[in-house]
Amino acid sequence: MANILGIGIATLDIINTLDHYPEEDAEIRAINQRVCRGGNATNTLVVLSQLGHHCSWGGVWVDEPDGQRILADLTQNRIDTSPCRVECQGKVPTSYIIINQRNGSRTIVHFRELPEFNFTDFQAIELSPFEWIHFEGRNVAETVRMLERIKQICPKTPISLEVEKPRPDIEQLFSKVDVLLFSKIFAEYYGNKDAAFFLHKVRQHTSQTRLICSWGAKGAYALDTDNSLLYSPAYPPPQVVDTLGAGDTFNAGIIDSLCRQGNLTIALDQANQLAGKKCGQVGLMVNEF
Repeated sequence: MANILGIGIATLDIINTLDHYPEEDAEIRAINQRVCRGGNATNTLVVLSQLGHHCSWGGVWVDEPDGQRILADLTQNRIDTSPCRVECQGKVPTSYIIINQRNGSRTIVHFRELPEFNFTDFQAIELSPFEWIHFEGRNVAETVRMLERIKQICPKTPISLEVEKPRPDIEQLFSKVDVLLFSKIFAEYYGNKDAAFFLHKVRQHTSQTRLICSWGAKGAYALDTDNSLLYSPAYPPPQVVDTLGAGDTFNAGIIDSLCRQGNLTIALDQANQLAGKKCGQVGLMVNEF
């Protein structure tokens, strides 16, 4: 089992499940509502913790009731939060989520007024104990400095980067990590309608990075460092219940598998299986799979 550090955000998720997605200016009753902790990096860490890894989170949280709720959830999931920066004022990032019961899709409205985790915060972390470091692709200028610090201090420590949303200059990060985890949303934003074509385009800018792109129901693709193109089909559940966190679960599956055996073909398939099972249930309790 690996000692893993994740850098990113934690959110408060307010999740309403509806019978169907509402039209604009409509009033509709929710079937149910739940409030829980979310955030890409912390979701991935929670899944990794349940898979047996020792996980730590570097991020920013606020010492207020919702922040305490997030902290309690992470503590329950055995996530070390000592690398975090704690703010005394402000509000934790909040995501208002609609889940369409008919197809399991999720629509998110996100609000935040909290500063990002920065390089000064990262400098305070003792990096040598970690065997894998995972980043959300955000706060690009500061993240560049964090990645450079890892390469200076722990050059052999594998680094993964989730690239979910288009952000200015995010391409600066691509050549500084070992594993790039792209979303379908990111690829399509730049006009790519084929994952394999997209990965070959990215390869022009980074030569020794493992490139991975999940393509939803069409499976997932990867380019290994020898440029071999890999593919794994999707493993949909009998009924899609909740796709929220499926991408974070997929990322956890990749990291878990690579930490254990290093083979990207196996990792791609295992990550798809894990994400598929997650879509058949509510929440991230992978121990129930």
